[in-house]
Amino acid sequence: MKLEKEWKSIFTNMAVIVVALGYFVDIFDLTLFNMLRKSSLESMGIPADKAVEYGLLILNAQMIGMLVGGIICGILGDKRGRLSSLFASILLYSLANIANGFVQDVPTYAVLRFIAGVGLAGELGVGITLVSEILPKETRGLGTALVATIGVLGAVAGGIVVEIFDWRTCYIIGGCIGLLLLFLRFKVHESDMFDDLKKGHENIQKGNLLFLIKNPARVKRILVCIMIGIPIWYVAGILMPFSPEIAKELGVRGDIMASRTIAICYLGLAFGDFFSGVLSQYFRSRRKVIFMFEILCICMIALLFLTTKDSSPTYYYFLCFLIGLGAGFWALFVMVSAEQFGTNIRATVATSIPNFVRASILPMSLLLTQLRPSMGLLQSTVIVGIIVFIIALFGAAFLDETFGKDLDYLEVD
Repeated sequence: MKLEKEWKSIFTNMAVIVVALGYFVDIFDLTLFNMLRKSSLESMGIPADKAVEYGLLILNAQMIGMLVGGIICGILGDKRGRLSSLFASILLYSLANIANGFVQDVPTYAVLRFIAGVGLAGELGVGITLVSEILPKETRGLGTALVATIGVLGAVAGGIVVEIFDWRTCYIIGGCIGLLLLFLRFKVHESDMFDDLKKGHENIQKGNLLFLIKNPARVKRILVCIMIGIPIWYVAGILMPFSPEIAKELGVRGDIMASRTIAICYLGLAFGDFFSGVLSQYFRSRRKVIFMFEILCICMIALLFLTTKDSSPTYYYFLCFLIGLGAGFWALFVMVSAEQFGTNIRATVATSIPNFVRASILPMSLLLTQLRPSMGLLQSTVIVGIIVFIIALFGAAFLDETFGKDLDYLEVD
């Protein structure tokens, strides 16, 4: 009965619903390029042997935009308010995606993905900050589970849309959905914690990066949070987008479509995000569940590389679902990042940290690019993955437990 009442209170909370739908649009738009990479570049006359090279260039532009946007949106969220940052981010990425539908060359494509990345950066971090501050500490994990489950289904919707519409139309659809979501923003109120901070602590440092990084203990918390999240973007940014090329080298019978692997993987992520949030409530521990899901992800990736020779596309897609399930702790990771810091810098870190994780695709893709000529795509991907998971498990070992932590406090020197 108690659990039923908790779920009911979450499902009827407008802030949770709006943040969940915002994350849905965010993921829909974020994954579009990975799904449309080959078709969009072919449409612009890029030869097949250059598709990976130009694809990485445009993907990196989007990731750099998210890194920049994460810092900007986080600072805006702490200085001006959570809702102001959410409004600005969704407006920017919606307009950029509509413009993407009319692009004619690679440089313009890269610039617009950079702009879209700046906007996409702010959606989840600020949204989770808002939800974490509005919900009681006993139900934060359940609220985050709902946000994540609805949100990552945006990639599944994207996978359906890209198989129905032309790539230009897909970008325009994504942008228009985002603009429609703006109307729901007006039904959400700012968190009481932020309002109290704004009214009663005018002299407290808010959204100040220098204040954030000048304390060694805070820097350690930031680095640990970044480390535990990197595997998710190894899966989302390397394994799934380049699945057609990886599957070919593995010897899978038949063609593999990136749009399908991404959609199926994100369906697994939806289940994983739901269960990781619920399990963190059941075990009363964020840290144990993150460890659990990282180990599961390692095992499923190992199965992909070791058992897919001469396998069918169906089996390959099934393993992509299981890999997504193992990597399904993104929203839990963002919530843990938010729980690590005080109200005056919470939006800054909760938005910046996920985008530093997303930007980890830059060194990963750079290392992949350097290793690929001599080792091939398959072995290079394995080596990058080993490095990524060693870093993640090391970070999880030093992660502070935050289950049930009271978030109504400030970071001071």
